[in-house]
Amino acid sequence: MTDTVMTIREMCDAFEVTPRTLRFYESKELLFPIREGQKRLFTRRDRARLKLILRGKRFGFSLEDIRQLLDLYEMGDKQKTQLNETIKLAQQRLEEMTRQREELGQAIDELAGQIEWAEKELEKARHDDAA
Repeated sequence: MTDTVMTIREMCDAFEVTPRTLRFYESKELLFPIREGQKRLFTRRDRARLKLILRGKRFGFSLEDIRQLLDLYEMGDKQKTQLNETIKLAQQRLEEMTRQREELGQAIDELAGQIEWAEKELEKARHDDAA
């Protein structure tokens, strides 16, 4: 990516998103492209913000959380506030994801047990039918 502006098509290609996604993020005040009539031009800042938005989404942060964290960049304190808040939010999300992983592991074990039980029951029924 260059330091110049990018069109919506170039952004879509670079980040594998749809034009609708970019317009949605713009409507949520997450991106601020330069408007030239109907044309949207995205700056290096927009590209950095989109990268952070997509990363935040992948980690399960809400768009509102992402917006608030991005807004903290403007505080002028060398990103200390933004980084502190990001750490707090990330730690909460990590705890939640860890709990979900444990719950999913239990559900997987239970489902595997049910499948094993059903297969044994089916085998018994086949054996009884053959006898």
